[in-house]
Amino acid sequence: MECYFCKNNVKEIDFKNTELLKKFTSGMEKIKGKKKTGTCSYHQRKLAQAIKRARNLGLLPYSPK
Repeated sequence: MECYFCKNNVKEIDFKNTELLKKFTSGMEKIKGKKKTGTCSYHQRKLAQAIKRARNLGLLPYSPK
């Protein structure tokens, strides 16, 4: 499986793009692992950082409702 971000030539993962970030979180709002998402190590780290920033600013929830 090829990395989603490498395949679509995404240069930067924006923490404000919550629709994209929700695809990489589970139903319990946990960050999915790179084996499940198919992202490379570089983009998995950037993705986790973006999700954590979005959570800090209140754009994404820490836990399900």
